[in-house]
Amino acid sequence: MTESNDTTVRAAGCVLWRRSSVDGELEVCLVHRPKYDDWSHPKGKLKRGEDPLVGALREVEEETGYRAVPGAGLPTVRYLANGRPKQVRYWAAEALEGVFSPTGEVDRILWLPPSTARARLTQPRDRTLVDALLNQLHLA
Repeated sequence: MTESNDTTVRAAGCVLWRRSSVDGELEVCLVHRPKYDDWSHPKGKLKRGEDPLVGALREVEEETGYRAVPGAGLPTVRYLANGRPKQVRYWAAEALEGVFSPTGEVDRILWLPPSTARARLTQPRDRTLVDALLNQLHLA
């Protein structure tokens, strides 16, 4: 299937993760978007001509306040949004330092164990990305 860039909304994001400072266990970051009242991975539309990985890291920092080190590519997610095809490229990304500040776009973030994060995600298509992250980190 070929998609025209004229009609497809191009976006990118990351499954952001870190090790808990308490017990060293893996935690996944989810963002809450008040406009949709949903929980998802940090992601957003790419700027014209923007490299998808650059855009993914920009969106992570804008939405969570955390800089991140990109890892392996994860599955690309395709779906219809407002009647238009949308394609979101994802990467695993380890969180570095950062501080979250609520905005109109993202008002809360949560750091959760993978199983809890999977259950909290609003869209089932986002849950497979948690599994893909665990496979990449050899934790599945």
